[in-house]
Amino acid sequence: MIAENSPRLVASDVDGTLLDDRDAVTPRTAAAVARAVAAGAGFVLVTGRPPRWVPPIVAQLPPGVVRLAVCANGAVLYDVVEDVVLDAHTLGPDAIATVAGLATELFPGCGLAAERASGGGDFRSEPGYLDAWGEQGNAIPRAELLSQPVTKLLVRAPELTSEQMLEALAPKVEGLADLTFSHPRGLLEISAPGITKATGLAEVAARLGVGAAETIAFGDMPNDREMLAWAGTGVAMGNAHPDLVVLADEIAAPNTEDGLAAVLERWF
Repeated sequence: MIAENSPRLVASDVDGTLLDDRDAVTPRTAAAVARAVAAGAGFVLVTGRPPRWVPPIVAQLPPGVVRLAVCANGAVLYDVVEDVVLDAHTLGPDAIATVAGLATELFPGCGLAAERASGGGDFRSEPGYLDAWGEQGNAIPRAELLSQPVTKLLVRAPELTSEQMLEALAPKVEGLADLTFSHPRGLLEISAPGITKATGLAEVAARLGVGAAETIAFGDMPNDREMLAWAGTGVAMGNAHPDLVVLADEIAAPNTEDGLAAVLERWF
């Protein structure tokens, strides 16, 4: 049974937060999450990853701990157990074309890729796209890439920092799309306007009958900013981007030192 004042919902980013620097969930972290769930709290993954990248993470946690995952920075709600997309928010072709045109003007030679919501996520890229994580998408012409709704448009310019790209493009697309990044080296992640990890987490909380004040959220990168601000308790990891450190309610130890587990162990 959940103790008084304990969170009723635990939301965790994946990379740099739940995972250590070996992309592993440590035994201590797995045990802390399992105790929270056994006590009656909900646990949800909230990640920039597409659904197809979630099962290997879930497999590192005890069975039954994870049911729902918010993917693609809030654009997709994924049922891990049933392996089905429950909801998806997409950016339409007109908006995609406008954003892509502006990005190409600002970042000549940039590459484009897109995530679509079909199945576990359909990744397509234009020829020559340099994926930050080494994934090879089905290469298609740019015109075809931009012709269908997407859950996330990716703009890649490795010679720049992601922060430089965000500062240049965000003012040009205000109200048309939502921009963020979770990788520091020249990669923007673009979603439908108003769609963030916070909106995805709020949808899960509503399904579970939990309020923001009863939610604790953990993150480390700018794409976690809105989620940490929405949650009653926003926790930035010790390895977090400075933007998160200034807005967080608490700073945990780094992901390499079981920072998430140490916080949860105070309640569960």
